[in-house]
Amino acid sequence: MIRHSVILRFKKEISQESQTAFLEASRQLAQIPNVRNLEVMKQTSPKNPFEYGISMEFESQEQYDTYSKHPDHQAFIQNFWIPNVEDFLEIDYLALL
Repeated sequence: MIRHSVILRFKKEISQESQTAFLEASRQLAQIPNVRNLEVMKQTSPKNPFEYGISMEFESQEQYDTYSKHPDHQAFIQNFWIPNVEDFLEIDYLALL
């Protein structure tokens, strides 16, 4: 199992309305085949400069690669990610147990 996670910070000039649209669009990524356990989360620790997290799971590297190339994922990147995200950290974990 692969857990794909990103934590992000919005551009300062992005409106609350655009942030809400981004978060709603990120939830729609669950409709892409083989996406499991999608979560959209608000960061709460003052130790971290990032604001939100998105996490999902895939059964295999092949499923993750298919998701990455999927037209809906690519559209999300172009229409929501690039215009709104200032900084991010992406972490992909392979479960050991």
